[in-house]
Amino acid sequence: LEYLSMIRRYTHAPLLRKDFIFDEYQILEALVYGADFVLLIARMLSMKELKRLLEFTRHLGLEALVEIHDKEDLSKAIFSGADIIGINHRNLDDFSMDMNLCEKLIPQIPNSKIIIAESGLEDKDFLRHLQNLGVDAFLIGEYFMRQNDEGEAL
Repeated sequence: LEYLSMIRRYTHAPLLRKDFIFDEYQILEALVYGADFVLLIARMLSMKELKRLLEFTRHLGLEALVEIHDKEDLSKAIFSGADIIGINHRNLDDFSMDMNLCEKLIPQIPNSKIIIAESGLEDKDFLRHLQNLGVDAFLIGEYFMRQNDEGEAL
């Protein structure tokens, strides 16, 4: 949270609180520390919890990125009212990667949803491929953290 607050002082770009969020207090913290978005991981929340946290997030004027990894997560995200859906190529249960996950899940996502691809994103040709599938944005962290010159890597 301290990093979030520090970064907010230097940018007006949208900031995401990427954390394991389970309750309203954490969302309130995100607002206070300068976040514009919070990450809600569908597989870690019941449908009822996800819907409640989405409503609370919107009530505060924030957005929620609802992260999914399979069809069950996707159903939960859609039926809870998520507007922004993140497809995480990394399985949080065993940390394996499925780089074909977007191809499998995107056809089942309504066109009205914003789709963000997450994890394992390093190759610009693969990013273009994902854009052609309908991905609107990318969540890239680890790749940049491993670079000596993040600006050049971008």
